This record gives sequence, structure tokens and C-alpha cells, in this order.
Amino acid sequence: MVLGLTLASPLSMALEPPSGTPLLKVSGDIGVTNVGDQAWFDRDMLEALPQGTITTHLPWFDGASVYQGPLLEGLLDAVQARGTELRVSALNDFVASVPVQDASTFNLVLAMWRDGERLEVRNQGPLFVIYPFDQHPEIYNAVYLTRSVWQVESIDVH
Repeated sequence: MVLGLTLASPLSMALEPPSGTPLLKVSGDIGVTNVGDQAWFDRDMLEALPQGTITTHLPWFDGASVYQGPLLEGLLDAVQARGTELRVSALNDFVASVPVQDASTFNLVLAMWRDGERLEVRNQGPLFVIYPFDQHPEIYNAVYLTRSVWQVESIDVH
């Protein structure tokens, strides 16, 4: 007899509703929800996900900055995302399509911090999709810069 063992993170087994103010709502083709057919995340829940750091230059700021926050791939794992495309929406109704594959190819970060300062709405927060442009200069172009959505409020998985 062969026994299989699957290890899952606590977030992938059960996703409790947020106890704080929701910062992010994930919908679409996902297997784990906590509010209706969506997965809502507050700051503590996002900070409990696997974290990443990217140091890079962005055209909107002088010099390189250090961005920190949950790895997009970790978020997608937590909600058991099954799609190939993400529609990332900002507070100002801007929407960008981000291929799911980018999350793992580039270890994308949903930045909650820039240079040690918490991102708030007034400074591109609460979440900012960050690509490692300095490590991958070939993606420093309009296509990928458009995917660097700031003031992210929701992600729809397709």
C-alpha cells in the first residue's frame, strides 16, 4: 500500500474571513474563499503569506527602491488559483492583465512597503505589483510597466 502525503500551508487549508479592514479581494477561478465566492485579505493575512523583496528602479521615482510584501505566487497558492490570467484592478479603476506565469517567472511582489515605509493610498499603496526590472532589463518596457499596478484593490483570476 502506498500512502500519499500532501503538505499545505495553513492558509491553503482554511481561509478565515479578515478580522481587519480588507485590503485585497481575490475572485474568479479560485478554490478557496472566505467571503461569498471571493477571498478577502486584511493586512495581517497578507503579512502571513510568504514574503519577498525586490530592489529595482521604477520610472516614477528617482533611484532604486526596496519593495517588500507578499509574493504574488504565494497569494495565488493560498486561494488555489486555477486560471492563466489575472485582471488586477486599482482604486482608480485602472485594470491591467497580468499572466499568472509572471508571478513565478519573476517572483512578483505585492509590495506593502517601499524603503521601509508602509505604502498607503497617498503613496501607491496599499498594494503595488512590483517586477524586478533591474534584474531583468529585457522587461523594462511599456508592456511590463503597465502591469506594475499600484493602489491594487482586487485581483480577478481567469
